[in-house]
Amino acid sequence: MVHRSSCRRLSAACAFTLVLALLASGCSGGGAGGGTSQTAQPSITVTGNNQVRLGSTDAFAASVTNLTNSAVTWQVNGVAGGNSSLGTITSGGVYTPPATIPSNNTVTVSAVSVASPTVSGSAQVSILNPVPSVSAAIASPVSGTSYTLEVDGSGFLSNSQIETNGTALSTTYLSSTALQATVTIPSGSTALSVTVVNPNPGSATSTAINAIIDKASVAAAARLLDQGTFGPTLSGIQHVQQIGLDAWITEQFNTPDTALAKIPSPLPALCASSNNPTPCEQSEWWQTVLTGKDQLRQRVAFALSEIFVISTDTVNGNAAVAYHNMLANDAFGNFLTVMHDVTLSPGMGAYLNMLNSAAAPAGQIANENYARELMQLFTIGLNELNSDGSLQLDSNNQPIPTYTQAQVQAFAKAYTGWTYASSTGGTPSKFPNTAANYFSPMAAVESEHDTSAKTLLNGTVLPAGQTAEQDLQGALNNIFTHPNVGPFVCKQLIQHLVTSTPSPAYVQRVAAVFADNGSGVRGDMQAVIRAILEDPEARAGDTDATYDGGHLREPMLWLANFMRAVGFSNTDPNGSYNSLSNYASSLSEQPYRSPSVFNFFPPSYVIPQTKLNAPEFDLENTASAILRLSLADSLVNNKISGFSIDLSATSTLGQIAANSPGQMVDTLGVMFMHGQMPAQMRSEILNAINGLGTAQQVRVATYLVITSSQYKVMH
Repeated sequence: MVHRSSCRRLSAACAFTLVLALLASGCSGGGAGGGTSQTAQPSITVTGNNQVRLGSTDAFAASVTNLTNSAVTWQVNGVAGGNSSLGTITSGGVYTPPATIPSNNTVTVSAVSVASPTVSGSAQVSILNPVPSVSAAIASPVSGTSYTLEVDGSGFLSNSQIETNGTALSTTYLSSTALQATVTIPSGSTALSVTVVNPNPGSATSTAINAIIDKASVAAAARLLDQGTFGPTLSGIQHVQQIGLDAWITEQFNTPDTALAKIPSPLPALCASSNNPTPCEQSEWWQTVLTGKDQLRQRVAFALSEIFVISTDTVNGNAAVAYHNMLANDAFGNFLTVMHDVTLSPGMGAYLNMLNSAAAPAGQIANENYARELMQLFTIGLNELNSDGSLQLDSNNQPIPTYTQAQVQAFAKAYTGWTYASSTGGTPSKFPNTAANYFSPMAAVESEHDTSAKTLLNGTVLPAGQTAEQDLQGALNNIFTHPNVGPFVCKQLIQHLVTSTPSPAYVQRVAAVFADNGSGVRGDMQAVIRAILEDPEARAGDTDATYDGGHLREPMLWLANFMRAVGFSNTDPNGSYNSLSNYASSLSEQPYRSPSVFNFFPPSYVIPQTKLNAPEFDLENTASAILRLSLADSLVNNKISGFSIDLSATSTLGQIAANSPGQMVDTLGVMFMHGQMPAQMRSEILNAINGLGTAQQVRVATYLVITSSQYKVMH
């Protein structure tokens, strides 16, 4: 071995020879003592996927060689553990990308030796956009064929794009789980394929789903059900949204009649006494209107019952059952049929004295009660009307009477000779027939009919010698064709179903349909009902929550609306619903128990010191307002006899409230206020329930909604 000290004295050739010798022997310049061996260098190899999508993770592993201690720390772009803009990595090497892709979508993941920090390994990772997933898509109408499409799912970005049937839409980003766009859906379309496309880097398209095409908005669906049923339900609102307003009306026209059971009814405990069937009749009425599928039919029958009034104050409850069934059966027929069947109803006959009215002896007159009220209250009113319901005036600016006293007497003669039918529905052998048959139309005993000539409206003469049936039909036709019937009846139907104060133009449009359904038919109830519910004035509030219309919810409607909206179960062992009548009675209403032929409230009622025609407000006063508050407290606290109303923490509303009190209040807004609850009201309710337990939040919020003026007046 040549020592370096000696080598310094060597020639250049010697030095070169020495270098070659050192290289040949593997010498690395070690110290004295002879030759040394080469040491292997430590290294780290990082493995893992080279791509990762937002919303997912990537697991990396570090393989350490030539170091006894294999522990490492992890970095992203040199930052230990990473950060929110680069993504983070755990001590175990699991990398989570940032919420949004950095400007450079590639980052470097590094593993650094704990024992020797100068030793490290790394891998490049490309960050890609997530693959979007669509869970639901709902198209809600805006106007015409324009719809708002809301798409729910996951993995959505600010630049994600909705595609329908392969066409890209201008898309609004709502959140990572919700997107929105406006789409045109041609009339009659029933299918709309929806996908969401995320852009590069890593462009991806969701699996396609078919959107639910709502034919009506929440507000439109809920308002229609408020007008045409005994109260909206969440499932009912969704159904109308999916099939549309017009289709729902058609569907209801084709829904079978839910008739009240005949006495003896399936409620033996209540109906055991034939002397007092009224509780049974009222129980069946409540059950029918709360649970029947034919909601529109029952709601129209209810409106008709408040025009063609009878009352169990003086009429047997059995007769009320048959009377209601008759009105429900005729609700979608022709108005002339309604007039005819009401006239021959034993309930009406008993109430307004046509039953057993016989031809009067010379110098006397037949009973005028029904003859007068059929015209005054049920069909044409006291004074001549224009087609828009306004009064016709004479040259002295005075109303023009529609009929005279002599004409009332002539109609009274035309209605003579009718009594209870026999037990089999035929003509009885005697007059008057004292064996009451409430379930068959009255029958004529011709020997008791006045066969003299009768001069009716507009100079129409019923000739002498006609039968009771001929005179009856002639008299009813005479009234039915009077031009007042359309505006007089249609205005009242509008008041009961839609608004207390319809404009003259609204009345005129519906009255025109009454006069001619488009096929030359007068009095077509289906055409009239559709015209009432689909009129622009009826639908104006669908898109304008401030539209001034509607009417006070009369007590029976208010109670039924609540029961249907929140859901209930009957807990009475006998299945009775009659206790609801007791609660409604405190607010001056019970089914078929009007205090007079003028109904619970007259259609012409004007709020004192105003000019506002608001019929239902005839029942509203300080006392009734307080009683309604008390009843509302009983309802929300499950204190209604015979029923269970669940507003607990485990109820549907309770579960929503536990997750989000605001969402619970919004749900109440859909159930009771067409999804149009004012923002200030919502805020005040949330403030009022803040800090309460879940169940109490639901009860207090529900109470505040159903007692609010915004709900009591149906808009």
